[in-house]
Amino acid sequence: MTIGRSLPHLRLRERDIPVPSSVSEQARAILALGPLAPTPEWPALDDVDGWRTLIAEMDRTALAMAPASDAAREVAVEEISAGGSRVYVITPHAFDPDDRRVYLEFHGGAFTQGGREICRLRGIDNALRVGVRSWSVDYRMPPDHPYPVPLDDCLAAYRALLEQRDPGEIVVGGVSAGANLAAAMILRARDEGLPLPAGVVLATPAADLTESGDTWQTNRGLDNILTGPTPSTLLYAGAADLRDPYVSPLFGDFHAGFPPALLLSGTRDMLLSDTVRLHRAMRSAGVRAELHIWEAAGHGGFLGRAPEDDDRAEEIRRFTTACWSSGA
Repeated sequence: MTIGRSLPHLRLRERDIPVPSSVSEQARAILALGPLAPTPEWPALDDVDGWRTLIAEMDRTALAMAPASDAAREVAVEEISAGGSRVYVITPHAFDPDDRRVYLEFHGGAFTQGGREICRLRGIDNALRVGVRSWSVDYRMPPDHPYPVPLDDCLAAYRALLEQRDPGEIVVGGVSAGANLAAAMILRARDEGLPLPAGVVLATPAADLTESGDTWQTNRGLDNILTGPTPSTLLYAGAADLRDPYVSPLFGDFHAGFPPALLLSGTRDMLLSDTVRLHRAMRSAGVRAELHIWEAAGHGGFLGRAPEDDDRAEEIRRFTTACWSSGA
């Protein structure tokens, strides 16, 4: 989405933005790399084969860049089905098998990437970071499965989990597109009369697919992961209204009920505005919502390689532990 010509513009002189001294040495090293991936040549929205090829290439690149890890040895992974999607049930070996807590996770990836093996690997990493059993949902995605199929799959996974667990034993979470789906799924579950989970973690949520937030402009070029508008959001939405609350949860009615929420972003994140505006919408409706913003962090934080990422993981663990304690 571009700024309408009728709106006023503020023209800034070209300038250099230094890597700040206010973050850790590891974070500075990541920031000094600049953009971490070139902006792809996006296919036309109706070019299904072009999208399939691009998505496969980006997933291969993501897998090749994944650091070697022994994390898989620390967990047990079971594949189950829920609705039309695959779910990876990931249980850390150190986790008490009688502990009923579950973290229901929806992966990120601009609504088109991060499925299959990437979903499994990221689910393992997340389960170890949160420290509990995790259901990582490999929901179906565009171009073959646009909205509402991904949301349907997420809701089906939540319904399946409710057959095994009380809602107070469940915390839902997601990153980026996954955070959009987490918030939208809860809105829809509520509207369909389902009980709400104990809490929700929304990391740099794509809350407004109209891309009208301020930092879509001010952080363009600063974010080392998101470098500009992503037409994959339009591919996901298809013919749906971008302001539909199930598509852009920022426009949802939070007065009707919503669980405690933790929202996370960074000062260089292009989705900082989405995160801040969603937090304000929740707070205005009386929802217990926390907002944590990290200095100089972009959309991907510092790729899990800096103390700031460990601090973020600790905030998630603190929040989820509090949700499960109050929901028990």
